Amino acid sequence: MTIHTWVLSAAALAALTPTLAQAHESVFETTLSGSQESPVNASTASGFARLTVDPHHLTMRLEASFKDLAGTSTMAHIHCCTPEPFAGNAGLATPMLEGFPLDVPVGQYDHTFDMTQASVYTPGFIAAHGGTATGAFDALFAGLKAGEAYLNLHSSAFLSGEIRGTLTPVPEPGNAALMLVGLIGVGRALRRRQRHALA
Repeated sequence: MTIHTWVLSAAALAALTPTLAQAHESVFETTLSGSQESPVNASTASGFARLTVDPHHLTMRLEASFKDLAGTSTMAHIHCCTPEPFAGNAGLATPMLEGFPLDVPVGQYDHTFDMTQASVYTPGFIAAHGGTATGAFDALFAGLKAGEAYLNLHSSAFLSGEIRGTLTPVPEPGNAALMLVGLIGVGRALRRRQRHALA
């Protein structure tokens, strides 16, 4: 590698590093439907959820909306962790989500949780993961990153859950774009090096 190529590579890495350091939040999204329930149901209701987890500040923001429930909302939970989110059921990671709209067929939700609080998790989830809120958070975050956690919305028409969806990681486009720019720069430098070697 020539000094020129090395400089370009180092510059690309330097440009990428601050963004990676700042991009400490992880985002997970899902659509909610009866077809994702286990067992599957014929509900025509739908919903959407976005979960933003900040592992440095230990917060979790859940934004959700739902409409056209066959019944009215009775409860909502995050379940974790199952390797087959569409084929089976996982235990409760959270109790009833604080402030979730109840007794309605349509609703919206936006709440940020302090993940250091034991009340955010079910006692069983804490006990299964070291007996601490820290252990529970680590397990939930790992389950989310592995696609093993889902949001389940229960209703008066479907007591075990009317609509649900697996929360899946959302790629960070900013980081991908910067990495691509860096790789393009390195590629150009290598081509120039090859041309000089052939000259």
